[in-house]
Amino acid sequence: MRLQEIKEMAGKIGVKAGGMNRTELIRAIQRAEGNADCYALRQGHECDQINCLWRKDCMRAISRH
Repeated sequence: MRLQEIKEMAGKIGVKAGGMNRTELIRAIQRAEGNADCYALRQGHECDQINCLWRKDCMRAISRH
């Protein structure tokens, strides 16, 4: 998902993007939705959040680190 799309999604649920980077913004959205703010944090562990909107992008982000 493009950053602009993420910012629009954030705005719709009341999260102000401000100066947040992509990772910070996604985690803020996760928190606002009542989910664990685990985006790109599970290095070395299998993600059990099968239905997470961010899962595919998250797995790519983790593999880059």
